Amino acid sequence: MRGDLDTVGRDASRAVALFRELGDQWGELQGIAPLAVLAEIKGEYDEAARRQHEGLRIARELGLEAEVAARLSGLGRLALLARDWERARELHEEARRRAAAQGYRYGEIHAEMGLALGARRSGDLAAAESYLLRIRDRHADVSSPAGDHLLHAELGFIAELRGDAHRAEAEHRHGLAIARQLAEPRALALSLEGLAGAAALAGDAERAALILGTADAARRSVGAPLPPAERGDVDRITAVASASLGPAAFAHAFERGAQLPADPRQPG
Repeated sequence: MRGDLDTVGRDASRAVALFRELGDQWGELQGIAPLAVLAEIKGEYDEAARRQHEGLRIARELGLEAEVAARLSGLGRLALLARDWERARELHEEARRRAAAQGYRYGEIHAEMGLALGARRSGDLAAAESYLLRIRDRHADVSSPAGDHLLHAELGFIAELRGDAHRAEAEHRHGLAIARQLAEPRALALSLEGLAGAAALAGDAERAALILGTADAARRSVGAPLPPAERGDVDRITAVASASLGPAAFAHAFERGAQLPADPRQPG
């Protein structure tokens, strides 16, 4: 949650090895899960899928339905990144059903967020918004700061795609306040990217380029630049800002932004 990805890899790998040596599959599963997420963050999707399937096997062998739901959501996320919208929807729906049957509300939230992400990326903004509002209204009592941050980011991107710059900025600023509390560079970057989209939509291409540069530097500071499969929003916003400014002016503003500290109060 702090963005210390090197420590995640080191400690989780060591934990898996130790639990495997002990023959403790439950403990092994606790290390496999963060390693799968780490591989996804780094864009190593084959490794992420291998880890998720490994975790799913163990969860099924141990009869841990909540863990089965979590691993299915992880595989659904990977299907989403591969743009296999139908497979992603099926996996997330199965994960949601299993989580609900166990009273595992965090699992329901994770699965429904996956459904929202898939709907938005496949172009169904109404369905995406419906899933997000369902999460907000039904699960507020068990929500986490990280989950709330992603929810506002997604609502912001939906508003931007609908052409509502004012609402997009409001949602991303709300998310930005949460990201500052989390103090996690990738969360800060996501909110900044959203604000860049709102700025570009409002006609302030220079500010958009500046903020995109700051966001990119924040991600690189923890060794996690956006992999190609997750660059859709940034590429769209970049195209709008670059078309307005021209490639040279955009690059100059982007580089200026990259030199700023990863503090959301700085850009613009």
